[in-house]
Amino acid sequence: MHTVVVGTSGTTADDVVAVARHGARVELSTAAVDALAASRLIVDALAAKPEPVYGVSTGFGALASRHISTELRAQLQRNIVRSHAAGMGPRVEREVVRALMFLRLKTVASGHTGVRPEVAQTMADVLNAGITPVVHEYGSLGCSGDLAPLSHCALTLMGEGEAEGPDGTVRPAGELLAAHGITPVELREKEGLALLNGTDGMLGMLVMALTDLRNLYTSADITAALSLEALLGTEKVLAPELHAIRPHPGQGVSADNMLRVLAGSGLTGHHQDDAPRVQDAYSVRCAPQVNGAGRDTLDYAAVVAGRELASAVDNPVVLPDGRVESNGNFHGAPVAYVLDFLAIVAADLGSICERRTDRLLDKHRSHGLPPFLADDAGVDSGLMIAQYTQAALVSEMKRLAVPASADSIPSSAMQEDHVSMGWSAARKLRTAVDNLTRIVAVELYAATRAVELRAAEGLVPAPASQAAVAALRAAGAEGPGPDRFLAPDLAAADTFVREGRLVAAVEPVTGPLA
Repeated sequence: MHTVVVGTSGTTADDVVAVARHGARVELSTAAVDALAASRLIVDALAAKPEPVYGVSTGFGALASRHISTELRAQLQRNIVRSHAAGMGPRVEREVVRALMFLRLKTVASGHTGVRPEVAQTMADVLNAGITPVVHEYGSLGCSGDLAPLSHCALTLMGEGEAEGPDGTVRPAGELLAAHGITPVELREKEGLALLNGTDGMLGMLVMALTDLRNLYTSADITAALSLEALLGTEKVLAPELHAIRPHPGQGVSADNMLRVLAGSGLTGHHQDDAPRVQDAYSVRCAPQVNGAGRDTLDYAAVVAGRELASAVDNPVVLPDGRVESNGNFHGAPVAYVLDFLAIVAADLGSICERRTDRLLDKHRSHGLPPFLADDAGVDSGLMIAQYTQAALVSEMKRLAVPASADSIPSSAMQEDHVSMGWSAARKLRTAVDNLTRIVAVELYAATRAVELRAAEGLVPAPASQAAVAALRAAGAEGPGPDRFLAPDLAAADTFVREGRLVAAVEPVTGPLA
């Protein structure tokens, strides 16, 4: 298990995934500890002055006009955490909470929040102990930070609320801290506010979605190539010179991936004598254009994520010259927009995958394949209902593509009168990514069965196609034959795609795919 060192200048997407998904340990760099101590001196000096400073000696939000006396400030910081820990609904996934906590620690370590080093160290200790606060689905409007989710995390640092231990059991947070020798923090001026005021939840979900979608886009290039092959299509549309004259980067990448998967195929472009075709259908011929546009959207979203990973999001912030200034950097609009963009392209990718599956199953459009790829059509239904399942998933994907960021609902007595809804955009994108994985898996299952049926006729699939078929069958998704209980086969295909095993199966033949 490797260690992620948190410094003052942000973090990387790989570090987020390592901590959130793979349990990497977290350490604070010496520079981060020094920056934390220096910014705390500034906050302590301001706290000692009679002039009110937002977040240090005032209330919050619409209550910011009240000056808080010295003896009530510790209570103020505890109260903001307790009152803002108001989430409802199902629990959020462990990896999301770990990403949320790690990214908040990243901002705290920047030295722009005024939080004491010991609070940051406690955050790292909780992560390293495998303690995961119970965070609920609803409670963030994506502005002034992911307030309720972050508050539930801060509550755990105080030894309050509930959390999940490394064994998966939910217990009172105080008991879990004590069991791991962690002392609960007693928050001081500004610290409660600093633990709540960030885009960390939506950003963590964006980073993980990008990781998953990159695998899915490469997987979808492979399944598109398999479908083209099974439909006896032509690979000539994938020629580099055709894509060079419309130089969208992702389009060229997807075309190259497909061409490499199809190299050496005995099926493509040579078996149309029975039903000559001038052109293949759009879902086959335009796969690089659709997949590629999605890839370019991923690249833009990664640029936004990279900027956010380098950011210190808090309000107010401590500046190097000693000022503590209010700002609007907590607004989630930049992240919310790209989360919605990704839901749109994921829905369209799912849609074109389903169209190819339907074409494989329709005897009038499949160019000689049996109806529904059935063993004995009429007695057997083949993959008829697998396409129904895929279609249901695509329909939901279209609903999930409706932007969350186009909405706003005022809060905090109209002080927070325009919000991003970025958390909601992130939550629906997670569902969309799950659904897209299943959709790609159904196309893979149908396309590999179709390729095997062609091979049974004496046609020779591409070496990469043969590798994909063999690996999928070894993973438990069976090939052509009489009807059987189909759900386990589809589940095996889903796991195969989700874990990146489809890409891994063909790359020894194709070389690394983008």
